[in-house]
Amino acid sequence: MRVSLIFSVLKTEYYPHLKDVFDVALELGWTINLETMYKFQMLEHFPELESIGEFNDYKSFQENTDLALSVGGDGTFLKSVLFIRDSGIPVLGLNMGRLGFLANISKERIKEAFLKLKNEEYTFNERSLLKIDSEEGLFGDENFALNELTLHKKDSASMISIEVDVNNEYLNTYWADGLIISTPTGSTAYSLSCGGPIITPGCQVHIITPVAPHNLNVRPVVIPDNFPIKVSAEGRDSTYLLTLDSRSEFISHDCVLYISKADFTVKVIEFDDYTFLDTIRDKLLWGLDKRN
Repeated sequence: MRVSLIFSVLKTEYYPHLKDVFDVALELGWTINLETMYKFQMLEHFPELESIGEFNDYKSFQENTDLALSVGGDGTFLKSVLFIRDSGIPVLGLNMGRLGFLANISKERIKEAFLKLKNEEYTFNERSLLKIDSEEGLFGDENFALNELTLHKKDSASMISIEVDVNNEYLNTYWADGLIISTPTGSTAYSLSCGGPIITPGCQVHIITPVAPHNLNVRPVVIPDNFPIKVSAEGRDSTYLLTLDSRSEFISHDCVLYISKADFTVKVIEFDDYTFLDTIRDKLLWGLDKRN
């Protein structure tokens, strides 16, 4: 098996755990690939990895990868999606930090996780994505997101008004600091911190969540993910901040956004003994109430 490691940053505290990754992978006869920018840094610490492979874009990644291993946190996991795209290559998230809903395999479970992979003791959790279209061609060929799209005011303290149509029907004009449109995966990210609901993976929905709405009776809305969404904004500023996961662009006030479900999914590896619901309980500290 060809395993490609993806990092956002390569920290020195990762090295002891990466040694576990390399030792187990080599013991199983698997090959390791690294992003070119990290390869030589890694060889300084692990000179025994002379035959390590490399990739520098999504095409070379897809040509040489059977399994993507995201090493870091949820931000790194989102970066891995830019390499995987519609290739169908499965991804496993190895959490090197604290809070991680996507990268949910702890660094202490590396060997156990690899052995489960070898024995095919896992399932694929298919995660849907959303995509954005616009006349400006925003984000180029990276116009998709695993978590969410966010439209937000930029510099001014003033609110903006965001008009939203759903399935070719007017929904609402939100007076707020911004608006989040998220997938079920993104329901535990920015949307959650703004009062949005937790949606289990596999639900075919999108969540529309306002950011600090001026009208207190405005609440998040859950809609079928096959409903197209049209978004436009007005305000005192001439530009607004638009984000797709961890990427951002500035857009003008006359830009119209069209959001829909992407035509591909990402295969996230899940083990039977640690599911999405286990992750939710652990990360949100549910169950610590003495009554449980």
